[in-house]
Amino acid sequence: MQLRATIARPAFVAEALAVLAWLLFLGAILTGRDRVLSHDALLEGSTAPFWLTLLAFLAAWQLMTGAMMLPSSLPMMRLFARTSRGQAHPSLVLGIFLAAYFAVWTGFAAVVLGADAGLHWLIDRWDWLAARPWLISGSVLLVAGAFQFSSLKEHCLHECRTPFTFLRQHYQRGLGPAWTLGVRHGLSCLGCCWALMLVMFAVGVGNIVWMVGLTGIMVAEKTTRWGRRLVPVVGITLLV
Repeated sequence: MQLRATIARPAFVAEALAVLAWLLFLGAILTGRDRVLSHDALLEGSTAPFWLTLLAFLAAWQLMTGAMMLPSSLPMMRLFARTSRGQAHPSLVLGIFLAAYFAVWTGFAAVVLGADAGLHWLIDRWDWLAARPWLISGSVLLVAGAFQFSSLKEHCLHECRTPFTFLRQHYQRGLGPAWTLGVRHGLSCLGCCWALMLVMFAVGVGNIVWMVGLTGIMVAEKTTRWGRRLVPVVGITLLV
């Protein structure tokens, strides 16, 4: 009975995926296999075609999404799971919702990795920029800090902070609507967190200290009562 109750918990799948992602990530570090999580290592140390490098990175990126983004979206996942209990295949509906959410973040990763590859190409051919690596990381931090004060950040955060209102306005039954809703929620999540996730590319994807710190910030911003007050604090910190 206890096992059934645990399995029946709303969003247990999402919670389990988040925990599993962190365990796999920590396991990769402990076994010395975290190189695959580093986009710099893949771009600089791989002789494979770019498309193969891209696939390897996107596979590793699923761990990043599960570890860093799912925890901040658990309130939405829980409410969506509860709302979908009356559907014919509630587990499948939740799975499609999650897949759409991951697809949005995977698309973001593909675009950023492509831009990062272009930046590496430029650095290799421009000595002035190669001698000033701080210019790139500093620019990313400035962009991320400034974005904390944008209206888009506030709008997307509002949608993420109010899952009940979000579902009341957009929820529909069926598999197709579940995908559409997952994409919509993923875009809202992307809209408020893309700049912070961009910081991961500046400091190195797979950096455990930054992963923990940024995950904590995003969870606090999206799920706590004092998250609204944290947003400008983070912005000022990144700017200075």
